[in-house]
Amino acid sequence: MNSGIRFIQEGEPVMSARPSRDRRDGHLPSDVGQPPRREFLRTMGALPVVAAAGNALTIGQPSTQAASPDQQTLPQIPLGPHSISRLICGANCFNAGSHLSVFVNRAMREYYTDDQIFRTLSRCQQVGIDCWQDGLGNLERYRRFTEQGLQMRYISLAAGDPANIQRLKQGGCVAIAHHGEVTDQMFKRGELDRAHDFLKRIRDAGLVVGVSTHMPDVVDAVESKGWDVDFYMTCVYERHRTKQELEQLLGQAPIPVGEVYLPNDPPRMFRAMQQTQRTCLAFKILAAGRLSDRSHWVENAFRETFAAIKPNDGVIVGIYDRYSDQPAEDAQYTQQFSHLSRLTST
Repeated sequence: MNSGIRFIQEGEPVMSARPSRDRRDGHLPSDVGQPPRREFLRTMGALPVVAAAGNALTIGQPSTQAASPDQQTLPQIPLGPHSISRLICGANCFNAGSHLSVFVNRAMREYYTDDQIFRTLSRCQQVGIDCWQDGLGNLERYRRFTEQGLQMRYISLAAGDPANIQRLKQGGCVAIAHHGEVTDQMFKRGELDRAHDFLKRIRDAGLVVGVSTHMPDVVDAVESKGWDVDFYMTCVYERHRTKQELEQLLGQAPIPVGEVYLPNDPPRMFRAMQQTQRTCLAFKILAAGRLSDRSHWVENAFRETFAAIKPNDGVIVGIYDRYSDQPAEDAQYTQQFSHLSRLTST
């Protein structure tokens, strides 16, 4: 769900579009002589993707979906009865939701025609990404794409009208997560139990049941309630704090209030993910594009994420492949760093 425009997390509490510090050690990045990521990747071409045979993850299993001879595979994780790639294609870039600016949104909308979305998803499939996370709005597009030969599983966000559950099931969706923005607002109002009935309806429909959230406290709350859920979608940045919450935390509220990404947030969510045995799908690992301006920032985000999550967890990453082969790049990082995942809690 990350924006595919790939800016770094600062050493300071609030992240900016053009950071001055490397998040790894707080020192100035050694970027002298290094070209910007887009220019660098134009000269590289598509990055190679290594087959997942011999993957060190004991949880990983070969994909049950047939692969063409030139199609790669990625490490797999469980999602209910299904097995999916640890790297999942996110929704926001296709839907022109950059979390950056209206100008980037317009560029994404211009680029992602129906045909281009199909081409991007086909490339994802070729490099081993076999799952697409989106919503009801792209369900018909998913159905048409599968008729054209796309072989990807579809997981969706939903909330509110229970009739949408049946619509998603009929369209081929295998898993539904209660929408994170709705989940978090319910939690802040002390009304999280209202989501429980919707989750029960997902289970009754025979689909995989999930909860999406941007707040570690929500994961802890659902776990303590013992609800019947299969997975969590976990945003590693708590990006929707209120003006009052930010003023209390930082002494001031940065602009814009709804898009503040703090470097101490990912470790908080990673701890919550480690506290549950259920599969967790981490999203916005690139801070909605803010960690995407240079290739080593992207690499570091993938490395740190896989090193902090469980072997049965995955990542959802938005793809904007207008300037480089992002499906192959992200697949390579997934191959490279999957073995770092481990259990740190019992």
